[in-house]
Amino acid sequence: MAKTIAYMITWTTYGTWLQGDNRGYVKDGRILPSNQSLEDSNKQNLSKEPVRLSNVQRQIVQNAILEKAEELNQKIYVLSVSSNHVHIVAEYTPMPIGLVVRHCKGAAQSALRKTCLAGKVWTKGFDKRYCFNEQTLKKRIDYVKSHDKN
Repeated sequence: MAKTIAYMITWTTYGTWLQGDNRGYVKDGRILPSNQSLEDSNKQNLSKEPVRLSNVQRQIVQNAILEKAEELNQKIYVLSVSSNHVHIVAEYTPMPIGLVVRHCKGAAQSALRKTCLAGKVWTKGFDKRYCFNEQTLKKRIDYVKSHDKN
């Protein structure tokens, strides 16, 4: 098996990209097509309004993630915080990827609570895409950079 050199992780803000979404959605690493009845059902099950981050909140999240990555000695190649999701391309670390995500989400949520936003911010889980060579790594970095203005 090829050695993992990096990975791209993505997670969404609460309630903004539900299963069944017309843009498609990711479940268990697979991209699935839209399903209006599934999306409608998920909307009805929301316990609060969807979370969309303002520009100020996006900067708070970015700073918190970068600080946490430095604390963990985790190299971040590129980070994009949008109003409804976060993309990170990071160098491989032996720390389990779920733990890396938990640290990043937790740091960002804690920083938001201290300044401007309380309550649930993130959806449960995350998507991960592994990079086994420099070509794939470059594609992932370019993809995230293309989202940097969203």
